[in-house]
Amino acid sequence: VQLVESGGALVQPGGSLRLSCEGSGFTFSGYRMSWFRQAPGKEREWVATITPAGGGTYYEDSVKGRFIIARDNGKNTVYLQMNSLKPEDTAVYYCKTETYWGQGTQVTVSS
Repeated sequence: VQLVESGGALVQPGGSLRLSCEGSGFTFSGYRMSWFRQAPGKEREWVATITPAGGGTYYEDSVKGRFIIARDNGKNTVYLQMNSLKPEDTAVYYCKTETYWGQGTQVTVSS
């Protein structure tokens, strides 16, 4: 199993960013996919989850209405569209399925 995140960058407050996570080595369409994040000096926290077919999405309260999780099973990819970004969204973002994690991608929100 391999999960590879991409799309992290430096962005100004109020800006947008889309993260991608491509999975391989497993039947992508059969598994829930989640995004987590870890800010400096803090524990890793759950951000969002999407069900295998994409019909169900769940969000941590602080990102509701700003972030959107989506997936393209044909491309074995899960996305996290992040809008109205705040400095407190600064973190390394990871995708996860079952017990498998990606390597993370850095998102920095700063002016």
